Amino acid sequence: MTFRLQLSALSISCALVLNACAKAPTEQTEPSGKAAAVWPELTLPVAQDPAMEQRISDMLADMTLAQKIAQMIQPEIRDITVEDMRKYGFGSYLNGGGAFPDNNKHATPADWIALAEAMYQASIDDSLDGSRIPTMWGTDAVHGHNNVIGATLFPHNIGLGAANNPALIEQIAAVTAREVMVTGIDWVFAPTVAVVRDDRWGRTYEGYSEDPDIVRDYAAAIVTGLQGAADKDFLGEQRVISTVKHFLGDGGTEGGDDQGDNIASEQDLFRIHAQGYVGGLQAGAQSVMASFNSWHGEKIHGSKYLLTDVLKDRMGFDGFVVGDWNGHGQIPGCSNDNCAQAALAGLDVYMVPTPAWKPLYENLLAQTESGQIPLSRIDDAVRRILRVKLRAGLFDKPSPAKRPLSGKTELIGSSEHRAVARQAVQQSLVLLKNNDATLPLNPKQHILVTGIGADNIGMQSGGWTISWQGTGNSNSDFPGGSSIYAGIAKAVAAAGGSTELSADGSYNSKPDVAVVVFGEQPYAEGNGDLDNLEYQRGNKTDLALLKKLKADGVKVVSLFISGRTMWVNPELNASDAFVAIWLPGSEGAAIADVIVANTDGSVNKDFHGKLSFSWPATPQQIVNRGDASYQPLLPYGFGLRYGDTSTLSNALPEQVETSQNLQDLVLFERAVKPPYQLMLHSDGSSKAMNSSVEQLGNIAVRTFDKAVQEDARRLSFSGPAKVSLSSAFPADLRSYQEASAALVLQLKRTGKVPDNVVLGMDCAQSCDSALNIAPQLQAMADDSWQTLSVDLACFGRAGADFSQIFTPVSLTSAAPLVLSLADIRLVPASAETANMSCSGD
Repeated sequence: MTFRLQLSALSISCALVLNACAKAPTEQTEPSGKAAAVWPELTLPVAQDPAMEQRISDMLADMTLAQKIAQMIQPEIRDITVEDMRKYGFGSYLNGGGAFPDNNKHATPADWIALAEAMYQASIDDSLDGSRIPTMWGTDAVHGHNNVIGATLFPHNIGLGAANNPALIEQIAAVTAREVMVTGIDWVFAPTVAVVRDDRWGRTYEGYSEDPDIVRDYAAAIVTGLQGAADKDFLGEQRVISTVKHFLGDGGTEGGDDQGDNIASEQDLFRIHAQGYVGGLQAGAQSVMASFNSWHGEKIHGSKYLLTDVLKDRMGFDGFVVGDWNGHGQIPGCSNDNCAQAALAGLDVYMVPTPAWKPLYENLLAQTESGQIPLSRIDDAVRRILRVKLRAGLFDKPSPAKRPLSGKTELIGSSEHRAVARQAVQQSLVLLKNNDATLPLNPKQHILVTGIGADNIGMQSGGWTISWQGTGNSNSDFPGGSSIYAGIAKAVAAAGGSTELSADGSYNSKPDVAVVVFGEQPYAEGNGDLDNLEYQRGNKTDLALLKKLKADGVKVVSLFISGRTMWVNPELNASDAFVAIWLPGSEGAAIADVIVANTDGSVNKDFHGKLSFSWPATPQQIVNRGDASYQPLLPYGFGLRYGDTSTLSNALPEQVETSQNLQDLVLFERAVKPPYQLMLHSDGSSKAMNSSVEQLGNIAVRTFDKAVQEDARRLSFSGPAKVSLSSAFPADLRSYQEASAALVLQLKRTGKVPDNVVLGMDCAQSCDSALNIAPQLQAMADDSWQTLSVDLACFGRAGADFSQIFTPVSLTSAAPLVLSLADIRLVPASAETANMSCSGD
């Protein structure tokens, strides 16, 4: 079964795409200094204005080299001050995920506006740098203005792909633009147009589909919604600059590895992975973000062929190319603070969100003065930046605080905007199974709503929600939003029925039906990568809940929260009805509109969504529409309506081919892995780390970059305190104990180490264990990354009960200590080589 998008008048025409594709030869042409003919020559809708180009030339003639280089530098709000902006006149700046004005997660819209105004005024203050060029603020508003408390949060892209509605996508983008402009921000890093070919990739939910057709059409729709139509309200008072990202091939890396290598042929790179750029550029997108990934081993940030020969010269893109988070530093021979190659390749704006911005600025200045980077390349980059600023009216618009929408805080999370999000949720749901017409629910019944996601707006919103990874949020962080339970309870109460909420499936009165909401915990790039698609491998707590309810004779409706299709055969078998709800965002109540019947038993709203990703038949299956051998469990385009007959068997295969070797249990890799949270403990109080910087009494923790974005944590003890990775539920780690595993930590000590630093593993009912690792830390070189591995047997001898571990790692110090962590995991069969071994004691 397949489906195709119906093109709206505002999306790209098929004729344009087909004509572009028709120019491609049947065989791949090798790169030879200019783009091969597989790449289309696009006719873009925003023509260059000779008067504007002359104005840019005049500006360039008056600019110093230092002023030009400053236009190419994009620092992050955590690493610059208003005075830095006044001194250097950066062309742009950004807030990364989890960054807020004054580092305050609960910063108000007024706080955002105040920072935007201060940065703008500093940028046009020529008292220090001699420049009056206005700066731009860029933000990752990828499913609404998702960094701002109270904003309308839409379903993530995977759900929007299932909705099959480009016109709705354009509405969503327009709403997002309005809410962004309320806070004085000019520029949005969206849309993501990755064509995801391997659902193990942790950014799968940022893709609309495995099919390039949807991605092409949606790219056109969302760019139009953000920027306005090229021939109507282009970059007008209610529009922002959009960014089509990430160029190129990020959804097709080998093994689904984030920032990995794409080895597609050049023909497939265009046919599959570039279609979002065909759509987005032909709708007038003004910026393109370079990708972290490589193509045949070459980092895209350093690829002149792709950034210049293909994108700029062949496809005709005349806006600017912005880098991703220190992506230039990943080019061989480069570092975050020194990389001429990126500019030579065609990068126009360096995203450098660390203190490395200053040496990078100085190095680019010196490299241009020496001739290593031709002045013509600098002038081209700055011309592109100025062109976009002029097109966006930044030289003529009022300052951020005085723009028409600025400060209209009633627009953020307004009922009108939430109505659009509610419609998006309704249309994104995909019904996979509905035995015996279990759905829609009779609202006059007694309904149990249970599962970890039932009353959890943070979980249903996923990554890129307030914080970068979407973790550490509670319902109170979503004023105006609604949980899934809240919507069901309201609909049922209105019909005279009753609901009961519990997290663990317990109930006071036996329900007629149970709605179980479960699925993936929030994650963002890198942290969501998997090695196979089995849901809850080795820890089937949600399946146990479904089976418990079935054993009680209760009908079960499963609502599955996920950022990708997953192998859930056991959960499907244990469910009477099963709905893929993806990551619906802040309007969880909209789910009740579809799954709860009217009082008279009639359907309120029917299911609309169809799978835009094929559903896997095994945990290892990587399957996409059009494959020569195409045998998914459920095909692309599948989705039941009310009245359809369920086609799924109640006896789907549940056996999984397991490796004889136990895999590493990763506890921290770039981020803490669910279900664990990084907790701070001091003076009898505890606090979860919910942002990039957190402090409680004697302990402060902050994120920083070791190899990639915010992949390490610095712990600063000023007195007695503790840091732990903890979960509300115990884990059974006996298999790792039996496999002679070691707890392995990548760490760095900075400065003096006290004589008592305790590494602990904590469990229930006084079975905690503690080991003094001070001697090992003191033996390490100062300020140097080292590996500490501890035989699990040491914790066992110290009293740990491996059947009920709530905290697999804790660190305690009674005296000042600075310790950094970058990777923590349990590694089987490594006890014999551990730094701390207890097997011979």
